[in-house]
Amino acid sequence: MSIQIRQQDGVKIVEPSGRIVGTAASELREVLTAEIEASDTPRILINFENVNMMDSSGLGSLLGARAIANRKEGRIGVINVGKQISNLIVVTRIVNYFEHFDSEDTAISELSA
Repeated sequence: MSIQIRQQDGVKIVEPSGRIVGTAASELREVLTAEIEASDTPRILINFENVNMMDSSGLGSLLGARAIANRKEGRIGVINVGKQISNLIVVTRIVNYFEHFDSEDTAISELSA
């Protein structure tokens, strides 16, 4: 897995690619935690467009990041969630823990407000 990070209008856009399983999930957690800790009120958008698989360790990383962001009154949004990941978050009932957006422009507009 690789992770690209960029910023637009005060929103950090995290773009993982590949499979978020095992050690890759730990790497994602470290990246998200660092980005959240670097801001007073973090605004993070995770783009799953290039992620083809995620397991429960990946979900754990996302939930851990969400908990840290909530303590700092931050927000985490997601876009381009594929069917496999969508099914995973619906089955585990965490679908409402993250803000879902239809496009990057909409997400940035909402998260930066």
